[in-house]
Amino acid sequence: MTKNAEAILRDALDLDEGERAEMAAALLESLEPAADEHEIELAWREEVKRRVAEIDGRQAELIPWETVRDQLLARLNDRS
Repeated sequence: MTKNAEAILRDALDLDEGERAEMAAALLESLEPAADEHEIELAWREEVKRRVAEIDGRQAELIPWETVRDQLLARLNDRS
């Protein structure tokens, strides 16, 4: 690490937790390749097709919303 980077790190470590988290997120985001919106859209379309095929082929277990909701509420109540 260069002296300049070390100085920036020292200054960053003096920030409050929220500012450090924002800075860390910005730095991590800068390392990720730019998302190709078209590729993302195509990937989601393929995922939806796959899931529909699983449902149509009776390979997926479908759970009624009421059951899922009750399970989630029970889990939340267990945390309290």
